[in-house]
Amino acid sequence: MDKSNITCYLKPSCGWSEGVRSVLRKHNLTWDEKDVVNNPEHRAEMIERSGQMLQPCVEINGNMLADVSGDEVEAWLLANNVVGTTTAEADAPTDQPCAHEMPEAQSMQFKN
Repeated sequence: MDKSNITCYLKPSCGWSEGVRSVLRKHNLTWDEKDVVNNPEHRAEMIERSGQMLQPCVEINGNMLADVSGDEVEAWLLANNVVGTTTAEADAPTDQPCAHEMPEAQSMQFKN
């Protein structure tokens, strides 16, 4: 079923990026991955093509999905009949931020 042209603008280590990868693996899709952290040309290309600076950005058959989670990519793939439903499960969280963006645990303070 993989007749799609998919380009992903991702960070090498990021929860959002890994969520996108996980959805694509779940559906056995192949993609061209562009590292927006270590390659300034890829970052500039992403900004030019998507019109914004946030990642992940995923271009599927000429349609740019900007600043998306894996869940949003999967919903788009299903809605546009690029993939069908599957019983396979994602091998990583598909809607989780990068580790440094996770909220820290906070203690609760009770008044007497």
